[in-house]
Amino acid sequence: MNRVVLIGRLTKDPDLKYIAESGTPVSNFVLAVNRQKRKDQEKPEADFITCVAFGKTAETIAQYLTKGRQLAISGSIRTGSYEAQDGSKRYTTSVYIDSFDFIDSGSGQINRKNNSNNFAGTPYDNEYGDMQQANDDEDIPF
Repeated sequence: MNRVVLIGRLTKDPDLKYIAESGTPVSNFVLAVNRQKRKDQEKPEADFITCVAFGKTAETIAQYLTKGRQLAISGSIRTGSYEAQDGSKRYTTSVYIDSFDFIDSGSGQINRKNNSNNFAGTPYDNEYGDMQQANDDEDIPF
């Protein structure tokens, strides 16, 4: 099974282009994903993952996301290769996005999986239905 779920921040604004033959929108961007910090490190390390979205997903990402915004994505890893201008062979690895969630705080978020709006502060703030941690002991039902 080829499945990946990542949470990270955009390193720059998404790039939106259209495929010449079909007119399909394509958005490319890099997601900086922190690695788990080891005890002997001062700062966490990050991986910089190239991501690709198509269609309405690409347009939505390009329209609403900017550098520094936090994003959760779900998709599959794709590899490829091409010949560079100097004649050398270059290899690529990208995540092709199936679904995503805006997870920054703000006026709200768009849940692309079920096309609904979830506003910050509601108990369910992500596509997995995880409840936010209760802020007050009185909110705990036991």
